[in-house]
Amino acid sequence: MKGTLLLLPTQLGESDWQTVLPAATRETACQLRHFVVENAKSARASLKWLGHPVPLREIAIEQLPEPLKPQDIERLLAPLLAGNDLGLMSEAGCPGVADPGALLVRRAHELGIPVKPLVGPSSLLLALMASGLDGQRFAFHGYLPQREPERSKRIAELEKESRQKRQTQLFIETPYRNEALFNALLAACQPDTRLSVATDLTLTTESVATHRIADWKCRSVENSASADFSHRPTVFLLLSGQ
Repeated sequence: MKGTLLLLPTQLGESDWQTVLPAATRETACQLRHFVVENAKSARASLKWLGHPVPLREIAIEQLPEPLKPQDIERLLAPLLAGNDLGLMSEAGCPGVADPGALLVRRAHELGIPVKPLVGPSSLLLALMASGLDGQRFAFHGYLPQREPERSKRIAELEKESRQKRQTQLFIETPYRNEALFNALLAACQPDTRLSVATDLTLTTESVATHRIADWKCRSVENSASADFSHRPTVFLLLSGQ
């Protein structure tokens, strides 16, 4: 019998597990003894956060190497082929979404290993839900270029694609670059394009705001709006032409 690959969501920031995870997800995680994780340090913190009953030193925790090679995937999936259940954990949120663990899931399907996603928070889905933008057609683009003029060129491409396809565009940035990205969006986008900024999702400091670019510019001048999400995990969403 092969084990089951369990896709285990984890917290997006400092909060009690009861606020973001069903009890069944936590119970399943606390039964596991084998984990493959994006970051071993944050995974140990998450298992402690969950109140895993087994001492951490007795739990097998394997970190995804970079780059992830085919032989690494075979090694990491070996406990499943030996009949053990295995939990896959991202650094934050849902594994397999904006996360290198998707390659493990793909190979598990090829090997006939059962895959079970567990319920938990996804910053991308939460941001889309709260944005008021188009939830029927959307795309996640990861990180945009850091340097100019490449960043503004990419923003213009995404805005054009959004207008043509009536599609919400989602992207993220390293928190300390949030302000630079926000200012680039204000400079590159058309006045009637809607921009949503979702920060610290699931935390007590959570904030979500959606305005047209023209309104963001006014608010930014009046209230220093960008300072509200500087150095805080943030999802950016834009929708043009609606």
